[in-house]
Amino acid sequence: MDARPILSSARSLSSSSLKDRLSKISVTPLRPITALQAHVDFVPPSIPRARRMQTTVVALWSTLIITTQALVLFLCSFPSLWPLLLAYVLWALYVDQAPERGGRMSPWFRSMRVWTYFAEYYPASYECDLPPDRPYVFGYHPHGIIGMGAMATFATEGTGFSLSFPGIKPHLLTLASNFSMPIYREFLLLLGVCSVSKRSCSNILRAGAGSAITIVVGGAAESLSARPGTADLTLRKSRLGFIKVAIQHGADLVPVFSFGENDIYQQMPNEKGTTVYKLQENFKNLFGFTLPLFHGRGLLNYNLGLMPYRRRIVSVIGRPIHVTQADQPTLEQITETQQAYIEELMRIWHTYKDEFARSRRRELSIID
Repeated sequence: MDARPILSSARSLSSSSLKDRLSKISVTPLRPITALQAHVDFVPPSIPRARRMQTTVVALWSTLIITTQALVLFLCSFPSLWPLLLAYVLWALYVDQAPERGGRMSPWFRSMRVWTYFAEYYPASYECDLPPDRPYVFGYHPHGIIGMGAMATFATEGTGFSLSFPGIKPHLLTLASNFSMPIYREFLLLLGVCSVSKRSCSNILRAGAGSAITIVVGGAAESLSARPGTADLTLRKSRLGFIKVAIQHGADLVPVFSFGENDIYQQMPNEKGTTVYKLQENFKNLFGFTLPLFHGRGLLNYNLGLMPYRRRIVSVIGRPIHVTQADQPTLEQITETQQAYIEELMRIWHTYKDEFARSRRRELSIID
């Protein structure tokens, strides 16, 4: 059988079909680039120098992990440096105990002008005086995506912490895994940031009067619920460890509520039961921390990137809750102290919510 008529017919049908489709496409505007530009809010050129400096410093800090690890890889391209790099990595991972023993805080480094720019990106404030005659455990809420307010308030002098609370030496605590990253760990240690392990907490608080640790209490679970206009705290059942540590060392507990912490990033929908939620939970169970899927702004635009939005963060440091020292506190002692802590946290919220959380979508909620 001759196949040529069939092929010719097929070609004819294809040509007419293609012509019809092209005619339809010709009346549909193709403007992918224009559409993209319409949705990206670029930064105008007439921005004050101070604001540009603030944005630059926040961008540098937000990308510090990436840039420091890229620097390490670049240094590895020089074989002559391998012995030094190997010695440094072995020392950092197996010899240096600074993250567990109070860090290597440098008052000069904490007071550099760059941290003032960092803090001015999101201001902070305080409520009461804290005498330096005892140790303290600050509980920071909410966790947010990264905890930028905690960084500005307790790891730098950008907000004038030492001027407001002379004699108190704060140590912001973070995951021990952050100290396994070469070079980046040195920046953390100079800022007085230490490991959040029980051993680290004890070593710092044993220093006595004026020593202080700051724990961002909610952890990985709370970061998954961090969304603008909300404040859902993970605080009750699985968050008793920091209260027990405070009682064991006779350290007063100080609640800190940071209005605006949840407003600096947008997060993908991840309600319970969704695929995103399941993936994040599995990741958390496997690695001990979570990976929120979020976005913010860019260096040169206001709505596309991984930098935090320029939103006001007001960290209100509440009234200290005095505890009675006990080496082996009972569950009753811990829960009573926790209740007093929650009541003070709620007092802060109700006192300042109409001033600093006017755009809230709902009230403060303790979800666990």
